[in-house]
Amino acid sequence: MNSYPVNMRNSGGYGQILNIENAKTHDIFAFIADDKNLSVLQYNKALFLTNELKTSRSNIEDKLIIGYSFDEDQNPTLYWSTEDFKSIVLIKYDMINKTIKPLKFSFPYSKQYFIATFQKNNIFYILSKDSAEQTLTLYRFKNDTVEEKPLDFSTFTFQNKNTQFLTFNQFIRDYPIEKIEVGDYNPLSRSIKKSKVYMLDNTLILTFDQNPAKTQIFEVNLETYEIKEKNFPQPVSEKPKKLSNSFFLDNKVYQINTNQEELIIDIKNYNTGETIKNVKISKNDTIKFKNSPLLLQVEDQKPKDIKKTSTFLKYLSALDIGISAFKNNQNTYITLGGVPKDERPYYSFYDDLQPFQLNFSQYGQNQTVFFESILDPNSEFVQQRQEPFASDNIFYFLDRNKKITLQNTLTLDNYSILSYYDPATKQFVMRKFTDGFIPDETTNPLIDKAVFSKSFKFDRP
Repeated sequence: MNSYPVNMRNSGGYGQILNIENAKTHDIFAFIADDKNLSVLQYNKALFLTNELKTSRSNIEDKLIIGYSFDEDQNPTLYWSTEDFKSIVLIKYDMINKTIKPLKFSFPYSKQYFIATFQKNNIFYILSKDSAEQTLTLYRFKNDTVEEKPLDFSTFTFQNKNTQFLTFNQFIRDYPIEKIEVGDYNPLSRSIKKSKVYMLDNTLILTFDQNPAKTQIFEVNLETYEIKEKNFPQPVSEKPKKLSNSFFLDNKVYQINTNQEELIIDIKNYNTGETIKNVKISKNDTIKFKNSPLLLQVEDQKPKDIKKTSTFLKYLSALDIGISAFKNNQNTYITLGGVPKDERPYYSFYDDLQPFQLNFSQYGQNQTVFFESILDPNSEFVQQRQEPFASDNIFYFLDRNKKITLQNTLTLDNYSILSYYDPATKQFVMRKFTDGFIPDETTNPLIDKAVFSKSFKFDRP
Protein backbone atom coordinates (compact mmCIF):
# COMPACT_ATOMS: atom_id res chain seq x y z
CA MET A 1 0.00 0.00 0.00
CA ASN A 2 1.16 3.52 -0.86
CA SER A 3 -0.41 6.71 0.45
CA TYR A 4 -0.01 10.41 -0.24
CA PRO A 5 -1.50 13.27 1.83
CA VAL A 6 -4.02 15.32 -0.12
CA ASN A 7 -6.94 17.41 1.11
CA MET A 8 -9.69 17.02 -1.48
CA ARG A 9 -12.09 19.94 -1.72
CA ASN A 10 -15.76 19.57 -2.57
CA SER A 11 -15.64 17.99 -6.02
CA GLY A 12 -19.12 19.04 -7.10
CA GLY A 13 -19.41 15.84 -9.09
CA TYR A 14 -16.17 16.48 -10.99
CA GLY A 15 -13.71 14.93 -8.57
CA GLN A 16 -11.76 12.10 -10.14
CA ILE A 17 -8.84 9.75 -9.56
CA LEU A 18 -7.14 8.03 -12.46
CA ASN A 19 -4.16 5.66 -12.47
CA ILE A 20 -2.41 4.96 -15.77
CA GLU A 21 0.70 3.15 -16.96
CA ASN A 22 3.21 4.39 -19.50
CA ALA A 23 3.35 1.30 -21.71
CA LYS A 24 6.95 2.05 -22.76
CA THR A 25 8.62 2.95 -19.44
CA HIS A 26 6.12 1.19 -17.12
CA ASP A 27 6.00 4.25 -14.90
CA ILE A 28 2.70 4.64 -13.06
CA PHE A 29 0.93 8.00 -12.96
CA ALA A 30 -1.83 9.06 -10.59
CA PHE A 31 -4.10 12.01 -11.42
CA ILE A 32 -6.03 13.34 -8.42
CA ALA A 33 -8.60 16.02 -9.20
CA ASP A 34 -11.01 17.98 -7.03
CA ASP A 35 -13.14 20.91 -8.17
CA LYS A 36 -10.25 23.38 -8.26
CA ASN A 37 -6.91 21.59 -8.50
CA LEU A 38 -5.11 18.63 -10.03
CA SER A 39 -2.18 16.70 -8.54
CA VAL A 40 -0.06 14.53 -10.86
CA LEU A 41 2.07 11.90 -9.12
CA GLN A 42 4.67 9.88 -11.02
CA TYR A 43 5.89 6.51 -9.69
CA ASN A 44 8.48 4.15 -11.09
CA LYS A 45 7.52 0.54 -11.81
CA ALA A 46 8.44 -0.39 -8.23
CA LEU A 47 5.81 2.16 -7.11
CA PHE A 48 8.23 4.64 -5.55
CA LEU A 49 7.23 8.28 -5.96
CA THR A 50 9.71 9.98 -8.32
CA ASN A 51 8.02 13.21 -9.41
CA GLU A 52 4.94 15.35 -8.88
CA LEU A 53 3.18 18.33 -10.39
CA LYS A 54 0.34 20.44 -9.03
CA THR A 55 -1.80 22.76 -11.13
CA SER A 56 -5.19 24.43 -11.14
CA ARG A 57 -8.25 23.22 -13.05
CA SER A 58 -8.93 26.60 -14.57
CA ASN A 59 -11.24 26.35 -17.62
CA ILE A 60 -11.81 22.62 -17.16
CA GLU A 61 -13.90 22.68 -13.98
CA ASP A 62 -16.90 21.20 -15.82
CA LYS A 63 -14.96 18.35 -17.44
CA LEU A 64 -13.88 14.80 -16.63
CA ILE A 65 -10.91 12.77 -17.87
CA ILE A 66 -11.94 10.44 -20.69
CA GLY A 67 -8.48 9.23 -21.73
CA TYR A 68 -4.74 9.77 -21.92
CA SER A 69 -1.70 9.33 -24.12
CA PHE A 70 2.09 9.66 -23.83
CA ASP A 71 4.23 11.57 -26.29
CA GLU A 72 7.75 10.68 -27.39
CA ASP A 73 9.17 12.72 -24.50
CA GLN A 74 7.18 10.38 -22.16
CA ASN A 75 5.07 13.21 -20.75
CA PRO A 76 1.36 12.46 -20.33
CA THR A 77 -1.52 14.18 -22.07
CA LEU A 78 -5.01 14.04 -20.56
CA TYR A 79 -8.25 14.39 -22.52
CA TRP A 80 -10.86 16.37 -20.57
CA SER A 81 -14.44 16.31 -21.82
CA THR A 82 -17.89 17.55 -20.89
CA GLU A 83 -20.43 14.80 -20.32
CA ASP A 84 -22.00 15.37 -23.75
CA PHE A 85 -18.57 15.27 -25.45
CA LYS A 86 -19.28 18.61 -27.12
CA SER A 87 -16.14 20.18 -25.63
CA ILE A 88 -12.85 18.30 -25.35
CA VAL A 89 -9.63 19.85 -24.08
CA LEU A 90 -6.21 18.19 -24.40
CA ILE A 91 -3.66 19.15 -21.75
CA LYS A 92 -0.04 18.02 -21.86
CA TYR A 93 1.71 17.85 -18.47
CA ASP A 94 5.45 18.48 -18.63
CA MET A 95 6.78 16.71 -15.55
CA ILE A 96 10.32 18.11 -15.93
CA ASN A 97 9.59 21.79 -16.50
CA LYS A 98 6.39 21.75 -14.39
CA THR A 99 4.30 23.33 -17.12
CA ILE A 100 1.07 22.50 -18.89
CA LYS A 101 0.07 22.95 -22.53
CA PRO A 102 -3.65 23.06 -23.33
CA LEU A 103 -5.04 22.27 -26.79
CA LYS A 104 -8.62 22.03 -28.07
CA PHE A 105 -10.25 19.33 -30.15
CA SER A 106 -13.56 20.04 -31.81
CA PHE A 107 -15.57 16.86 -32.08
CA PRO A 108 -18.17 17.14 -34.89
CA TYR A 109 -21.04 16.17 -32.61
CA SER A 110 -23.63 17.63 -35.01
CA LYS A 111 -23.04 14.76 -37.44
CA GLN A 112 -21.27 12.11 -35.36
CA TYR A 113 -21.88 10.38 -32.04
CA PHE A 114 -19.52 8.58 -29.68
CA ILE A 115 -19.28 4.81 -29.55
CA ALA A 116 -16.22 4.23 -27.37
CA THR A 117 -12.77 5.42 -26.33
CA PHE A 118 -9.66 3.23 -26.22
CA GLN A 119 -6.13 3.29 -24.85
CA LYS A 120 -3.44 1.22 -26.53
CA ASN A 121 0.34 1.52 -26.68
CA ASN A 122 0.28 5.05 -25.20
CA ILE A 123 -2.20 6.21 -27.87
CA PHE A 124 -5.72 7.50 -27.29
CA TYR A 125 -8.53 6.64 -29.71
CA ILE A 126 -12.13 7.75 -30.13
CA LEU A 127 -14.48 5.59 -32.19
CA SER A 128 -17.59 7.35 -33.48
CA LYS A 129 -20.43 6.81 -35.91
CA ASP A 130 -21.22 9.18 -38.77
CA SER A 131 -24.97 9.68 -38.78
CA ALA A 132 -25.26 10.03 -42.56
CA GLU A 133 -22.39 8.04 -44.07
CA GLN A 134 -22.04 4.25 -44.05
CA THR A 135 -18.88 4.61 -41.98
CA LEU A 136 -17.32 4.56 -38.57
CA THR A 137 -14.71 7.19 -37.75
CA LEU A 138 -11.57 6.47 -35.72
CA TYR A 139 -9.67 9.40 -34.19
CA ARG A 140 -6.06 8.71 -33.24
CA PHE A 141 -4.33 11.11 -30.80
CA LYS A 142 -0.57 11.26 -30.31
CA ASN A 143 2.19 13.91 -30.11
CA ASP A 144 -0.19 16.89 -30.10
CA THR A 145 -1.83 15.71 -33.33
CA VAL A 146 -5.03 13.93 -34.22
CA GLU A 147 -5.65 11.73 -37.26
CA GLU A 148 -9.22 11.25 -38.47
CA LYS A 149 -9.76 7.95 -40.28
CA PRO A 150 -13.14 7.06 -41.80
CA LEU A 151 -13.78 3.31 -41.90
CA ASP A 152 -16.01 2.60 -44.88
CA PHE A 153 -18.43 -0.33 -44.51
CA SER A 154 -20.66 0.54 -47.47
CA THR A 155 -19.36 -2.33 -49.63
CA PHE A 156 -20.06 -5.05 -47.06
CA THR A 157 -23.30 -6.99 -46.60
CA PHE A 158 -25.28 -6.98 -43.36
CA GLN A 159 -28.36 -8.96 -42.34
CA ASN A 160 -30.67 -8.90 -39.35
CA LYS A 161 -31.76 -11.91 -37.32
CA ASN A 162 -34.31 -12.78 -40.01
CA THR A 163 -31.55 -12.60 -42.68
CA GLN A 164 -33.09 -9.48 -44.21
CA PHE A 165 -30.48 -7.16 -45.74
CA LEU A 166 -29.67 -3.90 -44.00
CA THR A 167 -27.45 -0.92 -44.71
CA PHE A 168 -24.59 -0.46 -42.29
CA ASN A 169 -26.38 2.54 -40.73
CA GLN A 170 -29.56 0.53 -40.21
CA PHE A 171 -27.53 -2.29 -38.79
CA ILE A 172 -25.69 -0.16 -36.20
CA ARG A 173 -28.93 1.55 -35.25
CA ASP A 174 -30.58 -1.82 -34.54
CA TYR A 175 -27.48 -3.43 -33.00
CA PRO A 176 -25.42 -0.76 -31.17
CA ILE A 177 -21.75 -1.56 -30.70
CA GLU A 178 -20.59 -2.55 -27.20
CA LYS A 179 -16.97 -2.01 -26.14
CA ILE A 180 -15.26 -5.08 -24.67
CA GLU A 181 -12.49 -4.47 -22.15
CA VAL A 182 -9.61 -6.55 -23.47
CA GLY A 183 -7.57 -8.06 -20.63
CA ASP A 184 -10.33 -7.55 -18.05
CA TYR A 185 -13.30 -9.63 -17.03
CA ASN A 186 -16.43 -8.66 -19.00
CA PRO A 187 -19.79 -9.40 -17.34
CA LEU A 188 -22.63 -11.09 -19.19
CA SER A 189 -24.52 -7.80 -19.29
CA ARG A 190 -21.82 -6.64 -21.72
CA SER A 191 -21.09 -9.86 -23.60
CA ILE A 192 -24.74 -10.54 -24.50
CA LYS A 193 -24.63 -7.68 -27.01
CA LYS A 194 -24.80 -8.74 -30.65
CA SER A 195 -22.24 -6.13 -31.81
CA LYS A 196 -18.93 -5.84 -30.00
CA VAL A 197 -15.63 -4.03 -30.54
CA TYR A 198 -12.21 -5.10 -29.23
CA MET A 199 -9.01 -3.02 -29.34
CA LEU A 200 -5.88 -5.15 -29.77
CA ASP A 201 -2.27 -4.03 -30.19
CA ASN A 202 -2.43 -3.18 -33.89
CA THR A 203 -5.96 -4.20 -34.75
CA LEU A 204 -9.54 -3.20 -34.12
CA ILE A 205 -11.86 -6.22 -34.09
CA LEU A 206 -15.63 -5.88 -34.64
CA THR A 207 -17.83 -8.95 -34.13
CA PHE A 208 -21.49 -9.17 -35.18
CA ASP A 209 -23.81 -11.99 -34.08
CA GLN A 210 -27.23 -10.77 -35.15
CA ASN A 211 -27.44 -13.51 -37.81
CA PRO A 212 -27.96 -16.79 -35.88
CA ALA A 213 -26.18 -18.74 -38.63
CA LYS A 214 -22.78 -17.06 -38.33
CA THR A 215 -20.42 -14.73 -36.53
CA GLN A 216 -19.37 -11.92 -38.85
CA ILE A 217 -15.99 -10.37 -37.95
CA PHE A 218 -14.25 -7.29 -39.33
CA GLU A 219 -10.56 -6.71 -38.73
CA VAL A 220 -9.26 -3.13 -39.05
CA ASN A 221 -5.50 -2.73 -39.42
CA LEU A 222 -4.53 0.29 -37.28
CA GLU A 223 -1.52 1.09 -39.47
CA THR A 224 -3.13 0.90 -42.93
CA TYR A 225 -6.81 1.07 -41.89
CA GLU A 226 -7.56 -1.74 -44.30
CA ILE A 227 -10.76 -3.64 -43.40
CA LYS A 228 -10.99 -7.42 -43.82
CA GLU A 229 -14.08 -9.56 -43.30
CA LYS A 230 -14.18 -13.09 -41.89
CA ASN A 231 -17.23 -15.29 -41.27
CA PHE A 232 -17.43 -18.15 -38.78
CA PRO A 233 -20.46 -20.45 -39.15
CA GLN A 234 -22.32 -21.09 -35.93
CA PRO A 235 -22.46 -24.76 -34.88
CA VAL A 236 -25.41 -26.49 -36.51
CA SER A 237 -28.45 -27.16 -34.35
CA GLU A 238 -31.10 -29.75 -35.14
CA LYS A 239 -33.81 -27.38 -33.92
CA PRO A 240 -34.84 -24.40 -36.07
CA LYS A 241 -35.45 -22.01 -33.16
CA LYS A 242 -32.12 -21.01 -31.67
CA LEU A 243 -30.17 -18.24 -29.98
CA SER A 244 -26.50 -17.57 -30.64
CA ASN A 245 -23.64 -15.30 -29.67
CA SER A 246 -19.84 -15.21 -29.53
CA PHE A 247 -16.83 -13.82 -27.72
CA PHE A 248 -13.35 -13.07 -29.08
CA LEU A 249 -10.27 -13.76 -26.98
CA ASP A 250 -6.63 -14.57 -27.69
CA ASN A 251 -7.20 -15.31 -31.41
CA LYS A 252 -10.05 -17.68 -30.60
CA VAL A 253 -13.76 -17.30 -31.36
CA TYR A 254 -15.99 -18.75 -28.63
CA GLN A 255 -19.47 -19.43 -30.04
CA ILE A 256 -22.65 -20.60 -28.34
CA ASN A 257 -25.88 -21.80 -29.92
CA THR A 258 -28.83 -22.81 -27.78
CA ASN A 259 -32.55 -23.49 -27.58
CA GLN A 260 -34.80 -25.35 -25.15
CA GLU A 261 -33.52 -28.70 -26.39
CA GLU A 262 -29.74 -28.33 -26.55
CA LEU A 263 -26.65 -26.22 -25.94
CA ILE A 264 -23.72 -26.18 -28.37
CA ILE A 265 -20.33 -24.58 -27.80
CA ASP A 266 -17.70 -24.14 -30.51
CA ILE A 267 -14.18 -22.79 -30.07
CA LYS A 268 -12.53 -21.84 -33.37
CA ASN A 269 -9.05 -20.67 -34.32
CA TYR A 270 -9.49 -17.11 -35.58
CA ASN A 271 -6.58 -17.27 -38.01
CA THR A 272 -7.39 -20.61 -39.65
CA GLY A 273 -11.09 -21.11 -38.96
CA GLU A 274 -10.30 -24.58 -37.59
CA THR A 275 -12.63 -25.89 -34.88
CA ILE A 276 -10.57 -26.45 -31.73
CA LYS A 277 -13.40 -27.81 -29.62
CA ASN A 278 -17.06 -28.66 -30.11
CA VAL A 279 -19.37 -29.58 -27.23
CA LYS A 280 -23.04 -30.49 -27.62
CA ILE A 281 -25.34 -30.98 -24.64
CA SER A 282 -28.98 -32.09 -24.86
CA LYS A 283 -31.64 -31.25 -22.30
CA ASN A 284 -31.36 -34.76 -20.87
CA ASP A 285 -27.59 -34.66 -20.43
CA THR A 286 -25.52 -33.58 -17.47
CA ILE A 287 -23.17 -30.66 -18.17
CA LYS A 288 -19.99 -32.33 -16.94
CA PHE A 289 -17.60 -29.57 -17.95
CA LYS A 290 -19.12 -26.90 -15.70
CA ASN A 291 -16.99 -25.70 -12.80
CA SER A 292 -19.94 -24.30 -10.85
CA PRO A 293 -23.55 -25.30 -10.33
CA LEU A 294 -26.18 -24.17 -12.82
CA LEU A 295 -27.32 -21.00 -11.11
CA LEU A 296 -30.29 -18.67 -11.05
CA GLN A 297 -29.78 -15.29 -9.39
CA VAL A 298 -32.67 -12.92 -8.67
CA GLU A 299 -31.72 -9.30 -7.97
CA ASP A 300 -28.87 -9.42 -5.39
CA GLN A 301 -30.20 -12.48 -3.60
CA LYS A 302 -28.07 -15.54 -3.06
CA PRO A 303 -28.13 -17.68 -6.22
CA LYS A 304 -30.14 -20.87 -6.31
CA ASP A 305 -29.03 -24.10 -7.93
CA ILE A 306 -30.88 -25.31 -11.01
CA LYS A 307 -30.88 -29.09 -10.79
CA LYS A 308 -31.77 -30.11 -14.36
CA THR A 309 -30.14 -29.18 -17.65
CA SER A 310 -33.60 -29.02 -19.23
CA THR A 311 -34.72 -26.40 -16.71
CA PHE A 312 -31.57 -24.36 -17.23
CA LEU A 313 -32.05 -24.40 -21.02
CA LYS A 314 -35.65 -23.23 -20.71
CA TYR A 315 -34.60 -20.35 -18.50
CA LEU A 316 -31.72 -19.57 -20.86
CA SER A 317 -33.88 -19.60 -23.99
CA ALA A 318 -36.07 -16.84 -22.51
CA LEU A 319 -33.14 -14.46 -22.01
CA ASP A 320 -30.48 -12.62 -23.99
CA ILE A 321 -27.60 -15.08 -24.03
CA GLY A 322 -23.88 -14.51 -24.00
CA ILE A 323 -20.51 -16.04 -23.32
CA SER A 324 -17.62 -14.23 -21.67
CA ALA A 325 -14.02 -15.44 -21.49
CA PHE A 326 -11.18 -14.17 -19.35
CA LYS A 327 -7.61 -15.44 -19.40
CA ASN A 328 -4.97 -15.26 -16.69
CA ASN A 329 -1.43 -16.61 -16.85
CA GLN A 330 -2.62 -20.20 -16.72
CA ASN A 331 -6.25 -20.85 -17.63
CA THR A 332 -9.22 -19.40 -19.48
CA TYR A 333 -12.32 -18.78 -17.38
CA ILE A 334 -15.68 -18.90 -19.12
CA THR A 335 -19.06 -17.65 -17.96
CA LEU A 336 -22.06 -18.73 -20.03
CA GLY A 337 -25.59 -17.57 -19.36
CA GLY A 338 -28.35 -15.09 -19.98
CA VAL A 339 -29.75 -11.85 -18.63
CA PRO A 340 -33.20 -10.30 -19.14
CA LYS A 341 -34.13 -8.81 -22.47
CA ASP A 342 -34.86 -5.11 -22.39
CA GLU A 343 -36.59 -4.42 -25.66
CA ARG A 344 -40.02 -5.76 -24.64
CA PRO A 345 -42.15 -5.85 -21.47
CA TYR A 346 -40.63 -8.43 -19.20
CA TYR A 347 -43.63 -10.72 -18.86
CA SER A 348 -43.90 -11.23 -22.63
CA PHE A 349 -40.51 -12.92 -22.91
CA TYR A 350 -41.92 -16.27 -21.96
CA ASP A 351 -45.08 -16.47 -24.07
CA ASP A 352 -43.62 -19.21 -26.27
CA LEU A 353 -42.54 -21.37 -23.31
CA GLN A 354 -45.93 -22.97 -22.65
CA PRO A 355 -46.58 -25.23 -20.87
CA PHE A 356 -43.35 -24.47 -18.96
CA GLN A 357 -44.01 -21.20 -17.11
CA LEU A 358 -41.17 -19.08 -15.77
CA ASN A 359 -42.70 -17.01 -13.01
CA PHE A 360 -39.94 -14.37 -12.81
CA SER A 361 -42.19 -11.31 -12.85
CA GLN A 362 -42.77 -11.47 -9.10
CA TYR A 363 -39.10 -10.68 -8.55
CA GLY A 364 -38.71 -7.75 -10.94
CA GLN A 365 -36.42 -7.73 -13.97
CA ASN A 366 -32.95 -8.52 -12.66
CA GLN A 367 -32.64 -12.25 -13.14
CA THR A 368 -29.61 -14.06 -14.48
CA VAL A 369 -28.89 -17.72 -15.17
CA PHE A 370 -25.33 -18.88 -15.70
CA PHE A 371 -22.58 -21.36 -15.02
CA GLU A 372 -18.79 -21.21 -15.16
CA SER A 373 -16.14 -23.42 -16.77
CA ILE A 374 -12.34 -23.48 -16.89
CA LEU A 375 -10.17 -24.34 -19.89
CA ASP A 376 -6.50 -25.23 -19.54
CA PRO A 377 -3.85 -24.02 -22.05
CA ASN A 378 -4.71 -27.01 -24.29
CA SER A 379 -8.37 -25.94 -24.44
CA GLU A 380 -9.41 -28.88 -22.29
CA PHE A 381 -12.05 -28.41 -19.61
CA VAL A 382 -10.71 -28.87 -16.09
CA GLN A 383 -12.37 -29.16 -12.69
CA GLN A 384 -10.64 -27.22 -9.93
CA ARG A 385 -11.28 -24.85 -7.10
CA GLN A 386 -11.61 -21.44 -8.65
CA GLU A 387 -9.80 -18.82 -6.64
CA PRO A 388 -10.95 -15.19 -6.81
CA PHE A 389 -9.44 -12.85 -9.35
CA ALA A 390 -7.79 -9.60 -8.31
CA SER A 391 -10.97 -7.81 -9.40
CA ASP A 392 -13.01 -10.00 -7.04
CA ASN A 393 -10.70 -9.14 -4.14
CA ILE A 394 -11.05 -5.44 -5.00
CA PHE A 395 -14.83 -5.75 -5.00
CA TYR A 396 -14.69 -7.44 -1.61
CA PHE A 397 -12.44 -4.70 -0.21
CA LEU A 398 -14.74 -1.95 -1.49
CA ASP A 399 -17.76 -3.73 -0.06
CA ARG A 400 -16.14 -3.55 3.38
CA ASN A 401 -14.88 0.03 3.06
CA LYS A 402 -17.87 2.02 1.84
CA LYS A 403 -16.64 5.44 2.99
CA ILE A 404 -13.73 5.68 0.58
CA THR A 405 -14.42 7.61 -2.63
CA LEU A 406 -13.24 8.20 -6.22
CA GLN A 407 -12.13 4.60 -6.73
CA ASN A 408 -10.13 3.68 -9.83
CA THR A 409 -8.56 0.37 -10.84
CA LEU A 410 -5.49 -0.12 -13.03
CA THR A 411 -4.96 -3.66 -14.32
CA LEU A 412 -1.33 -4.65 -14.94
CA ASP A 413 0.23 -7.95 -16.04
CA ASN A 414 0.44 -9.69 -12.66
CA TYR A 415 -1.64 -7.55 -10.34
CA SER A 416 -4.12 -4.69 -10.13
CA ILE A 417 -3.88 -1.35 -8.35
CA LEU A 418 -6.92 0.10 -6.60
CA SER A 419 -6.62 3.85 -6.04
CA TYR A 420 -9.01 5.90 -3.94
CA TYR A 421 -9.39 8.88 -1.62
CA ASP A 422 -9.79 8.20 2.09
CA PRO A 423 -11.67 11.19 3.57
CA ALA A 424 -10.99 10.03 7.15
CA THR A 425 -7.22 10.27 6.79
CA LYS A 426 -7.25 12.81 3.92
CA GLN A 427 -4.97 10.62 1.86
CA PHE A 428 -4.75 9.31 -1.66
CA VAL A 429 -4.14 5.57 -1.38
CA MET A 430 -2.92 2.90 -3.80
CA ARG A 431 -3.42 -0.77 -2.89
CA LYS A 432 -2.04 -3.76 -4.75
CA PHE A 433 -4.31 -6.77 -5.36
CA THR A 434 -3.47 -10.14 -6.91
CA ASP A 435 -5.45 -13.24 -7.86
CA GLY A 436 -6.09 -15.74 -5.06
CA PHE A 437 -7.47 -15.69 -1.55
CA ILE A 438 -6.52 -12.76 0.67
CA PRO A 439 -6.18 -12.55 4.47
CA ASP A 440 -9.19 -11.17 6.27
CA GLU A 441 -8.20 -7.87 7.90
CA THR A 442 -9.91 -8.66 11.20
CA THR A 443 -9.38 -12.37 11.75
CA ASN A 444 -6.41 -13.09 9.45
CA PRO A 445 -7.30 -16.61 8.26
CA LEU A 446 -7.81 -17.07 4.55
CA ILE A 447 -11.31 -16.12 3.56
CA ASP A 448 -13.36 -19.05 2.32
CA LYS A 449 -15.11 -18.59 -0.99
CA ALA A 450 -18.49 -18.87 0.75
CA VAL A 451 -17.79 -15.54 2.44
CA PHE A 452 -17.20 -13.99 -0.97
CA SER A 453 -20.35 -15.31 -2.56
CA LYS A 454 -22.67 -12.41 -1.84
CA SER A 455 -19.96 -9.80 -2.14
CA PHE A 456 -18.51 -10.67 -5.49
CA LYS A 457 -18.79 -14.15 -6.80
CA PHE A 458 -22.34 -14.07 -8.06
CA ASP A 459 -22.24 -10.44 -9.12
CA ARG A 460 -19.70 -11.50 -11.70
CA PRO A 461 -22.14 -12.12 -14.59
